Amino acid sequence: MKFRKHRKYLLAIACLSASGLSTQAMAQQSDDADVSRLEEIVVTGSRGRPRTVADSPVPIDVFTEADLRAISYTDTNDILKTLVPSFNLTRQPISDGASFIRPAELRGLPTDKTLVLVNSKRRHRSALVSIGGSGTQGPDIATIPSIALKNIEVLRDGASAQYGSDAIAGVINFILKDASDGASISIDGGEYSEGDGAQITIQGNIGLPLGDNGFLNLSAEYYEADAASRSEQYCESWFCVDQTSPRWDPNAGYAAFVTTPSYQAGLADANIGFGDVVQPWGQPEQEATRFFFNSGYQIDADTEAYAFGNYSESESDGSFFYRWPGNGTIEELREPDGGIYSPLDKYPGGFTPRFFGEVFDFSLLGGIRGAWDNGLNYDFSARTGESEIRYVLSNTINPSQGRASKKSFKPGDLINQETQFQADFTYEFESDLASPLLLAFGTSYMNESYEVVQGELDSYDPGPYSEKDPWGFCNDGTATAAGMGVIANGSTLDCADSGDPVYRVVGVGANGFPGFSPQFSEVYERSSFALYGDLSADITDEFFLQGAVRYEDYDDFDSEIVVKLAGLYRLTDDFAIRGSIGTGFRAPTPGQQGTINVSTRLPQGFPVATGLFPAGGPVAGALGAVPLVPETSTNYTIGFTATIGELDLTVDFYRIDLDDATWAISTRPVSTDPDSGEAYQNFLALDGAGVAGANSIGGVNYFANGFDISSQGVDLVATLPVTWDNAGRTTFTVSMSYNKKDFESDPSAFRNAEARADYVNFNSNLRGVFSARHDIGNLTLVGRLNYYGEAENSNTGGDPLRKQTYDALWFADIEAQYQINDMFRISGGGRNIFDEFPDKGQIGDVCCGRVFHSGLQPDWHGAYYYARITADF
Repeated sequence: MKFRKHRKYLLAIACLSASGLSTQAMAQQSDDADVSRLEEIVVTGSRGRPRTVADSPVPIDVFTEADLRAISYTDTNDILKTLVPSFNLTRQPISDGASFIRPAELRGLPTDKTLVLVNSKRRHRSALVSIGGSGTQGPDIATIPSIALKNIEVLRDGASAQYGSDAIAGVINFILKDASDGASISIDGGEYSEGDGAQITIQGNIGLPLGDNGFLNLSAEYYEADAASRSEQYCESWFCVDQTSPRWDPNAGYAAFVTTPSYQAGLADANIGFGDVVQPWGQPEQEATRFFFNSGYQIDADTEAYAFGNYSESESDGSFFYRWPGNGTIEELREPDGGIYSPLDKYPGGFTPRFFGEVFDFSLLGGIRGAWDNGLNYDFSARTGESEIRYVLSNTINPSQGRASKKSFKPGDLINQETQFQADFTYEFESDLASPLLLAFGTSYMNESYEVVQGELDSYDPGPYSEKDPWGFCNDGTATAAGMGVIANGSTLDCADSGDPVYRVVGVGANGFPGFSPQFSEVYERSSFALYGDLSADITDEFFLQGAVRYEDYDDFDSEIVVKLAGLYRLTDDFAIRGSIGTGFRAPTPGQQGTINVSTRLPQGFPVATGLFPAGGPVAGALGAVPLVPETSTNYTIGFTATIGELDLTVDFYRIDLDDATWAISTRPVSTDPDSGEAYQNFLALDGAGVAGANSIGGVNYFANGFDISSQGVDLVATLPVTWDNAGRTTFTVSMSYNKKDFESDPSAFRNAEARADYVNFNSNLRGVFSARHDIGNLTLVGRLNYYGEAENSNTGGDPLRKQTYDALWFADIEAQYQINDMFRISGGGRNIFDEFPDKGQIGDVCCGRVFHSGLQPDWHGAYYYARITADF
């Protein structure tokens, strides 16, 4: 990989050296430090005075540094998935950029419906726009090292009126460490029980004084993961590599070829280092280095300057579908001398394209906050952020270039940039109410851009074999003079045979991921302006009420006004009811408006180039698309908080109605056959719009505001600490989430029957996390059960649809931590220790060496065991 292997050791040495700058040991947390989440002070959910979770009118989860440390994962995405049942994340190999930046969802809605904050400031989006589903483009949470975090606050409620676009499903606020002394370093390593997927993480954090009145807190992380494969050898009805498989057919057309010595010798290159499978499915290889800093300086008693930011770079790679001989990519072609060329000359065993992504992420934010003599509190800030993905495709060809094709390509880059200036104010008014009236208000200006960077010429260039008979050998079934000439020189050319290689048309561009051509390499920019106001107070000693309104204006859309009303009524000291109602919106990002992708899909093993084009552009417009408009929402939440003895309990019911949902339409066929009806009309539209290689594209789609959807459910969080006299203390936590998604308008014009059924049924409705943490002396024991309810997958291929129900699943995690002395702590444990797997795929969605449906919520890699050592200075 790009990064040198010794980097992890240099990082460890640097962290240890830096930690030596501080001689003061970090204080150890006592048993009493693990207090109930309901007693935590939070800043998320209110633009004014911080409140406790128990007094919050909306549901908020707070996870302390101790909570984060008790998770076996180091990736911040996976930590959230473990702690918050309504936050779901999947591993998606063979899914273009989603293999490198994993999209997630909260409360049944995609990542980009959840606003991500760092230190209560908006986090920039990643450069990845998912090409399927909602086309989500959210921040890359993995770029935030978990060791940099003081706590995480998860607001499970719509908050667009307070925070702006994207906060439809909720808000995740990452609070950075702000210590001015102390240091720590941890080394974590493990692997799956099947002996692959080894991972190592080295993390370091140090707090330094900044003069007499400030702090500088630095965090760094190095992560390396080997690939893991949960695959079987490729064996399907159309082509089988495994002669020992029950599906092997010795009478099939492929059998004679597979058994040839030249093909068997070529398999070594097709295997690409993953044992004996030509198409691996599983965790990709990855390497990452990440840095974060947080700083503040108290200028005087009323004024503080602050700054924080990050730099991250990572590289990951994965595989695409295996290209077997005769599948439309590996085909014989007539060369200029009348001879025959086949890609088997380059890849005798077929080939599996390899996809590499280098992800760079940078952010910097600075500001000043304080209070003026008139009592007005202010916070002025400015930020910039950038995410870039650089793609490389290897072990492939540009089929249309024939023998001249290279084997490796740079198909182009994607860059997302944001700059924002923000001013926030709070002021307390004396009133006759039970508390002063708190007014929060502010304004924001943001500029954002999305750039599609042109790929190298060979990655998109339509070579001669993008057209029939490129050398003019035939005319109306007979040989031309040029054709007669090559026949005279011994060519087997037969113009009367429609199956002769002279008529073969093959795909354009780097096979698997054609490059971005000049036609679609553009910069999409926009700016927005916002004003907001938030008013809250304790109306009585029992009743808290909060209202918010926000005006936002985008230069590429009309302006929007959204509102929210939330309240909490305490019936007793131990029981309160709470609820909220609010409207929200989400403006399509420049990335969603500008992204283009032509990638190869393999339905039934045959390659089909499928193109996604901008909804507002000429290509999609020729297919009937119209420019995207903002999504709008209405959010309802009602619930209660209760304290019953030592038990703290919150239950919250919610419903989110999302209108004009942005979603990719189901792929529409494209064909050059005049008798193919709609498919031929789609070809004419692509060709008329000047799409290079339109005759080799087999499917097309685009994003559309096609329908209305709803997401509703209930979240339950319960915490019970139990003290066992001299036997220590156990904290039991139950977190459960039930979610149901539905269409609220007819989506049939945009999504096919399979897509409609999978949207409603594919993810489990019920998720639960049940944990117990026991502290006794220097020993901490953690046990956790993760529950995934039933799910259903459907597949086209018949009427009615074929369906498979996946059984409910339990994963068990354990961990033990022991504090050796004031400095060293060791940990060890495992997740999914009983090596449970979801049901194997039984319908057509699972093929080509894939054993488990890769989009399932439960992990399908099996048991993982790890050990960790931490030193605190």
